[in-house]
Amino acid sequence: MSGGTFERIYQVVRQIPAGQAATYGQVARAAGLVRGARITGYAMAACRDPAVPCHRVVDRFGGTKTAFDRLAPGTQRTLLEAEGIPFRSDGTVDLDRCRWTP
Repeated sequence: MSGGTFERIYQVVRQIPAGQAATYGQVARAAGLVRGARITGYAMAACRDPAVPCHRVVDRFGGTKTAFDRLAPGTQRTLLEAEGIPFRSDGTVDLDRCRWTP
């Protein structure tokens, strides 16, 4: 994987506004990566740039037990809730109400 691929992913993620979330697959497709959800996950886990809102990227079910949340469990949910992201009773992001469309 090239740094250029990760940078394309970061450029997409920087566009996700506060109060909205996207899935790894959505971000990958917007970055021009067919079947690139896993690469997007690697990019999120590797990102150290605070200008990239990695916490706004969730799995396809709205789950937050993702690469971003492994080091400090619960951080992703806390950040999303602070932005007004709605959660379902099962603890997943309600993507029907806050899904970002690139």
